[in-house]
Amino acid sequence: MQLVLASNNAGKLAELQQLFADLSVTLVPQSALGVGEAEEPFRTFVENALAKARHASAATGLPAIADDAGLCVDAFGGLPGVDTAFYATQFGYAKGDANNVKALLEQLNGVANRRAALVSTLVALRGHDDPEPLIAVGRVVGEIAQAPIGDNGFGFDPVMYLPSFGKTFAQLPPEVKNANSHRGQAAKAMLALMRERWF
Repeated sequence: MQLVLASNNAGKLAELQQLFADLSVTLVPQSALGVGEAEEPFRTFVENALAKARHASAATGLPAIADDAGLCVDAFGGLPGVDTAFYATQFGYAKGDANNVKALLEQLNGVANRRAALVSTLVALRGHDDPEPLIAVGRVVGEIAQAPIGDNGFGFDPVMYLPSFGKTFAQLPPEVKNANSHRGQAAKAMLALMRERWF
């Protein structure tokens, strides 16, 4: 079965391909099918993921899966949330992972409460008008490190410190990260839903 991945993020594609390997599903990035990015006007992960999945499915006629994920920082009242990808642009930096990390560390300078959660919401549809989308959420709580550590992963992985491992996500081997990450949790739950409802 082919599933359109409603994302052009190479990091997400690589992680999800690995996570979906044991289900006979081939993830095809929407860009490979000539589909552009969807509008994401909503303030919740689930609404944006649903909009992205519907957009990709409507454009291709294929089942689709979308991930909307972000960082929710306690000291910022849960922000940047759905604006995570564009976080750095609020502070005059160009969009990008390294600048997002830089801006986050600057904003948290001198802040004692560094608790944060990485959240991933996956939505899968059999078609753009599927009345029963599958929805799975994964959430990992940690602390924002004082400086980036580690070379693996992407996004905020270098500063997302996990007390249970004593390391950041970027210090963990990919298979360990995938087994314990927000996206890994959401993917496991989504695989269970797909097996139960679709296969």
